[in-house]
Amino acid sequence: MQRPTINQLRYFLKDTIRKTIDFKNTAQSRGEPAPLIQKPYDPGAQLISLTSYNKISCIQKISLNQAINNRRSRRSYTAEYLNLEELSYLLYVTQGIRIKLSDFEALRTVPSAGARHSLETYICVNKIKDLKQGIYRYLPVEHKLILHRSLNNLSSRLTYAAFGQEFVGNAAVAFIWTTIPYRMEWRYGMAAYKAILLDAGHVCQNLYLAVEDIGCGTCAVAAYDQEAMDQLLELNTEEEFVIYLAPVGKL
Repeated sequence: MQRPTINQLRYFLKDTIRKTIDFKNTAQSRGEPAPLIQKPYDPGAQLISLTSYNKISCIQKISLNQAINNRRSRRSYTAEYLNLEELSYLLYVTQGIRIKLSDFEALRTVPSAGARHSLETYICVNKIKDLKQGIYRYLPVEHKLILHRSLNNLSSRLTYAAFGQEFVGNAAVAFIWTTIPYRMEWRYGMAAYKAILLDAGHVCQNLYLAVEDIGCGTCAVAAYDQEAMDQLLELNTEEEFVIYLAPVGKL
């Protein structure tokens, strides 16, 4: 397969592409049904309840100015466990739903182009109280977790998929965001890809600020083995794939 040129890749960073798209011919304009805001799951599966946002009391309530000023990429964490309430807080502020408009559209705690929200959140749990080790998926509609995969040696497998970055595998929990591109393509066609990357940045910045409120640290990671990380999450790598990750641990 011929590699794209530098100029071709840079083209996707520019909004010039919008001028070349026939928006009358997008899936939305053709009347095709919108994709669901959340990937389906087995209705018989056991779900794990999370703390509602209005009942969360673990945050220190530092000012936004303090959170911004304290924000750092932190790669060293203690062996201390997070609790389920703290995890609930981080999940809600990064992908929580404030208002569900329909099965196809919702307003969340982070911005997204056209409210398309192409991301799914998986977490690799190592040290969360009352939660066994494994890979879980966040269900923002229900504000609950579902066990996605239980496996041995999760820490070492995650480290391997992160190109040997041990702080990723050793963290209390690692947030892994995948994208389902069609959610954005449905409306924007070829202009979707820049928007997806921007959305991922919004989500991770919320995580950076939120961890400051619970005595934790994080570090955004964009260098990972794509195939190994997708395989770890057992993804269909054409329709859904990993796009970004960030480990979280106590300081």
